[in-house]
Amino acid sequence: MRFSGDVAHALLRAVSRLLSTPCCLLALAGAASAGTLYLPAYPAAIVVFDEQKAQVVDRIPLETGTPMSIRLSTDHKTIYVTTIDHNGIEVIDVATRKVTNHFVLNTSTKQYRFFAGTPDPAGKLFYTVSKEITKFPEHYEVGKWKYTVVDLTQQKIVKTVDIPKEEEAQNQGDWGSGAIDVSPDGKLLYQWGEKITILEASDFKVLDHIDLARPDAPGMENVHFGSDLDLINAPGEHTAMFVWADPVVHNHVFGLARFDLNTKRIDFNPIGPMPAGMAGIEVSPDKKWAYTVVQNGMHGNKRCEFWAFDLSSDRLTQKAEVPCRTRFSLGISADGKKLYIYGAGFDIEVYDAVTLKYEKTWDLHTDVTYAGIVVVP
Repeated sequence: MRFSGDVAHALLRAVSRLLSTPCCLLALAGAASAGTLYLPAYPAAIVVFDEQKAQVVDRIPLETGTPMSIRLSTDHKTIYVTTIDHNGIEVIDVATRKVTNHFVLNTSTKQYRFFAGTPDPAGKLFYTVSKEITKFPEHYEVGKWKYTVVDLTQQKIVKTVDIPKEEEAQNQGDWGSGAIDVSPDGKLLYQWGEKITILEASDFKVLDHIDLARPDAPGMENVHFGSDLDLINAPGEHTAMFVWADPVVHNHVFGLARFDLNTKRIDFNPIGPMPAGMAGIEVSPDKKWAYTVVQNGMHGNKRCEFWAFDLSSDRLTQKAEVPCRTRFSLGISADGKKLYIYGAGFDIEVYDAVTLKYEKTWDLHTDVTYAGIVVVP
């Protein structure tokens, strides 16, 4: 494991504690041009929004119900959507914006509760964690959460594996399941949380753990990985926000961590003190700037601010107050020049990334879910 960044300097700035880290943005951005936003929407659709035209340009109907999660393939050609009505999966071709495959897992006597997952590099299998609920004439039986493999061609679950007791805490279902990534060769699975669990993709055998509670880096303990940042991922790399506490006064600092899926090496890059609440973190395509919206206080005392960080020096360079919303997430445009505040609702607020000032509101004319946004240039 290799540690990068000035830990001592970060410790001096560690003055706050972690409460929550909302997530829901999946993004891919290329060079500097306007992108396309794919927004899961009610009652059963993916809305396609063109940044340059500032309007909805397409609506992709979903056959299996309301979208709950959305993920872009590593080759950036395919979007995978999970739906909640009947526990379905839909596959969308980015080039044509057409659904190329869709099916539900539920039957007349069984339901399979799952929320998200990840495809293998070949796009043939879908790895997730699911729970089976069986209907009998007079009662239901609810099974335990299990590692699950869905065959996208056969359109059914082809394997479930019991989760070992020591891994149960990381697999409590709902949004509590640790996110899963697949190695570039498709042979290994990585599950993220307070530890990184490495599993054999063929049978979910646990091969190794990387204990983030006490990482091999001086002055760090209790590291926790957050949501994936596809915006700055390279092939074979998992980039995420992380939070860690120092072992002396236990203050919390957040930053960026990169995990190489081939070499299993982690780079930590501390950014600053963790506030009471944070609406995720977004990084510009040139990897020079990071942005977040922080929240302090509750109810009538709640106050929200943009924070902008210079990643070349890991310094907080600018703050600007922004109106709080009940539920919201932060997004960034494909060229990194605009910041988006959105949530479960009908609009996206647009802010200038340099001045952090409000510019306009885009009316989507539809109610989007809280599942996420995919930006494709």
